[in-house]
Amino acid sequence: MTIMRLQKFLSRAGFCSRRKGEEYISGGLVRVNDKVITELGTKVDSEKDQIKVDGKLIEAKQDSVYIALNKPLGYVSSCDQADDKIVLDLIDIPERIYPVGRLDKDSTGLLILTNDGRLHHKLSHPSFDHEKEYEVVVKKPVSDSALQKMEKGMSMMGTKTRPAEIKRISRTRFRIVLKEGKNRQIRRMIRKVGSQVAGLKRIRVANIKLGILAQGSWRYLAEKEKKELLKIL
Repeated sequence: MTIMRLQKFLSRAGFCSRRKGEEYISGGLVRVNDKVITELGTKVDSEKDQIKVDGKLIEAKQDSVYIALNKPLGYVSSCDQADDKIVLDLIDIPERIYPVGRLDKDSTGLLILTNDGRLHHKLSHPSFDHEKEYEVVVKKPVSDSALQKMEKGMSMMGTKTRPAEIKRISRTRFRIVLKEGKNRQIRRMIRKVGSQVAGLKRIRVANIKLGILAQGSWRYLAEKEKKELLKIL
């Protein structure tokens, strides 16, 4: 619940300045729950009260929220999914947020959640070239030549994947950086070179790193991370 003076609400909602809001109130142009308000000291609940100026509904401007989650196995990157656990079950905050992009039910790692629609669009759409880095464990060793094929791009689902960056860690483990996100892309690529994914974890999205965040835990992005991330807007 957010209680504040009516003129402050109008200002924070981005409708007008506080002084102009006072003029609207004094002029009888402001209604709260269909009641005309002319008292400047009137306080309102920004989450519950319906506020109109000259018949126009004024909605509270929600503070932007940016969260990093280490998604565990078995959770769906969705806001609503019948008979499945969803990532929002792991985050208990009053603001309405939604995941940026997908992370398969069988995958783990970094998922960004926000209520910033512009950032969601820029990070989700492949045309903006934002990197996503994954750590991959395979069931059977993948050869250097197979990794090179994945790096150069592979024909898949009627199109060709974009070039990727790959760094081998061991015979059965490597890191891959993608600038796109086709449905189950890494798993399909691995199958095409004769192996299967045993573990898939996303460790970075753009400048945001998973770091030591425990599986199932979440955190607000640091100010430095937010500033760097918001440069893309």
